[in-house]
Amino acid sequence: MFCRNQTSRATVARGSAMEVKRGRFRLSVLEDSAQDCEVQRLIEREVRIREGASKLLAACSQRDQALEASKTLLTSNSRILALMTQLQRMKEAQAMQRAGRRSSDGASVDERLPCTGKVAISDIRIPLMWKDSEYFKNKGELHRCAVFCLLQLGTEIHDTDLVIVDRTLTDICFDEPVIFTDVPTDFDLRVELYSCCVEEEFSMGSSTRRLSRLGSASSKKFMATLETAASCSSPGGESPVLLLAPSVRSPKYHLLAHKSLTLSHAQNSFRTHDLTISDTEGSLFWLPLYGNMCCRLAAQPFCMTQVVMCGKLRIRSESNPVDWRDVYGVLSGSLLKCYQQQDNTDSLETPLFTIPINKDTCVHATKSDPALHTQSITITNQSGDVTPYTIATHTSEDTHDWMEAFRQHFYDMSQWKQCCNELMKIEEPSPKKMTLTLKQGSLYHEMVTSPSTKTRNHLEPLNRPVSSEIQSLLSTYYNDSY
Repeated sequence: MFCRNQTSRATVARGSAMEVKRGRFRLSVLEDSAQDCEVQRLIEREVRIREGASKLLAACSQRDQALEASKTLLTSNSRILALMTQLQRMKEAQAMQRAGRRSSDGASVDERLPCTGKVAISDIRIPLMWKDSEYFKNKGELHRCAVFCLLQLGTEIHDTDLVIVDRTLTDICFDEPVIFTDVPTDFDLRVELYSCCVEEEFSMGSSTRRLSRLGSASSKKFMATLETAASCSSPGGESPVLLLAPSVRSPKYHLLAHKSLTLSHAQNSFRTHDLTISDTEGSLFWLPLYGNMCCRLAAQPFCMTQVVMCGKLRIRSESNPVDWRDVYGVLSGSLLKCYQQQDNTDSLETPLFTIPINKDTCVHATKSDPALHTQSITITNQSGDVTPYTIATHTSEDTHDWMEAFRQHFYDMSQWKQCCNELMKIEEPSPKKMTLTLKQGSLYHEMVTSPSTKTRNHLEPLNRPVSSEIQSLLSTYYNDSY
């Protein structure tokens, strides 16, 4: 009778393990390379936007246009810095991972990670504290500032609309919700309030003349500059070189106050937070902040909104242990929903019954039951007000998968804490205004789109709509140049 040699069997096993490690290593390298390319693509896109904003800023003829262009410039710079920081961290992590794998023969054990989620901040209110003589008696010089909020969570950065503030306002309000996706539990949402004094008129008398001189001949050189910004990268495929913005006279925004919000601040209602003031009353861009910010920070972990596990089950209640029911179970949020069949889950049909799954729930696998030919799962509630249930699956593998799904689900709920007590409501932003439609090959296309997308007939939407002032400027340039 043939018998495999133990030594050769061990050698084959070690060889197979080494091949698996090499395959995983090659796959990891490919994934890291794809992530690097994606981050570099985003950096290049922001560089093009920044260069375009700088050119628009140099051609602005009105103050409102300059304020919007300068705001875009600051936002784009912030995104570039955040992406460059992420790219550097990724390269350091890749280097450490590769060095660790080469020096270790053992396979690393992945730790359990909580699910990500969606975070939204809305209805930002920042109260002002004007002097009595300014607000009630309307005395003194009228102090006016342009302000907006920059919201950063990791590399995802959004800006709010621009608001002009003077002593006639008692609060700075930003109503529109801003939503961040794929957010980890240890998120740090930084809210920054920027201010710019708008008292002085910006001298741009020659801007109109410069704009009219940008005809079809000089526009080619102008487009070539933007193409260079779009394709600027080092020969070795490293991160692109950041181009310095042209030195033009423009409104300057200054950080007025900031606040960092974390998971502990998330709740289903409004909450007041203390602000950190960054400057003093002597500054031109200063505003009499009360020192607080009121907003609503809501979080929806994906374990509360997406299906965690589903499949065919046999369930019985401990109040009627002989009555087994064949159902299709769907674990999502704080409920295990039991439907009569799988087709019912796609409709709005009410499930046959539901089993609460929360922090007070205890789930454990029992020993194999000869009558069921597999292990069963017992679901009990520590508070005692919920009837215990017993779940049986068709195979031992299904039992293992359901137990693992329950373990991961309880871990996710423990990490997201109060966000899993009930599903917090997140309102979607209102529909964006229609963006300007220009002819093919417009200035906006050259500045913010890659060469492969220049043939589109409409503007590519950004994270926020193009302001009416910028659209007007683009239309003027288009008519003069073409």
